[in-house]
Amino acid sequence: MNMRSSFGMLRRQFSSNAPLLKAVIDINGFKETIIERSDMPLDKVREILKDETLTVLGYGPQGRGQALNMKDNGLKVVVGVRKGKSWDHALEDGWEEGKNLFEIDEATHKGTIVQYLLSDAAQIAAWPTIKPHLTKGKALYFSHGFGVVYHDQTNIVPSKDIDVILCAPKGSGLTVRNHFLEGRGINGSFAIYQDATGKARERTIAVGMGIGCGHLFETTFEKEVSSDLTGERCVLMGMLQGAFLAQYEVLRENGHSPSEAYNETIEEALCSLYPLVAQNGMDWMYANCSTTAQRGALDWAPKFYKAIKPVVAECYANVKNGNEAKRSIDLNSKPDYREKLEQELAEIANQEMWLAGKALRPLRPENA
Repeated sequence: MNMRSSFGMLRRQFSSNAPLLKAVIDINGFKETIIERSDMPLDKVREILKDETLTVLGYGPQGRGQALNMKDNGLKVVVGVRKGKSWDHALEDGWEEGKNLFEIDEATHKGTIVQYLLSDAAQIAAWPTIKPHLTKGKALYFSHGFGVVYHDQTNIVPSKDIDVILCAPKGSGLTVRNHFLEGRGINGSFAIYQDATGKARERTIAVGMGIGCGHLFETTFEKEVSSDLTGERCVLMGMLQGAFLAQYEVLRENGHSPSEAYNETIEEALCSLYPLVAQNGMDWMYANCSTTAQRGALDWAPKFYKAIKPVVAECYANVKNGNEAKRSIDLNSKPDYREKLEQELAEIANQEMWLAGKALRPLRPENA
């Protein structure tokens, strides 16, 4: 089989279930439908959402990014947040108290699509305040299915007469906003947990494009949570930090300087090699390296695969059985959570590896 052709098949089809032309990708016989901006342009987004008030609860990175993007796209948006740092940040960004900035209960009351973008722990705490305002016909929107999927631990159980929907951008809220400002988009997934109005799918896709997604693929709440929590703990964050630190320490223990260890571990990866993977795949990156580098990578990749896959499988099992959810809820709900988090982040920031990075990043040619 020609692997490039089997992984590269894409066609467009008309769906009788929705007024969208969709891209269909076929990867080794597994067909997926992808919705692009051309399927749901902004004028259509505005038409679908013209009678909706989009309430964004929370003004952390994701809430801020999504709220500002929708506002800039001409949608009716209000922000709901407690008074404090987040409230002040919203004011600095141009939101106006009493016009499109309110405290959480009032903002929820005003919204017809309520985007629940508080932290997972804060969602649990705020749910008794939120639920009474989620009246028949409204939509409860998430960007992470944690609260609903682990409802046995969170007690977040929406009533049956509202839509429950999800759009999950595949990046941080800062990336969502920056890509929008740069005229780019970000990939995202969407899911329908409950369709009480018959409009849940249309609402979800319209909001997804409104927040700045470039394309959307469909999933379920359960699969979004399982893949997201596993990714964060493994390749995206946890494993990445662990792998970087392991190689850096081995190099330092064998007499390499901090700058050499940092450059060979992190700087070259992030600035030179990973962009090639993002551009055109791992084989493309290999093809653009020396034959010596290719040989070493091809020989050692299977060894890392054998060592790492059992750890990823263990992590996934703990996500599926709820252990990771329980740990997150227990620790993140403690009154000293923020203080301890800052301590843990400071420990990372003060590792020699990242101190080296802090000293070396300003010396990049583009910063000179």
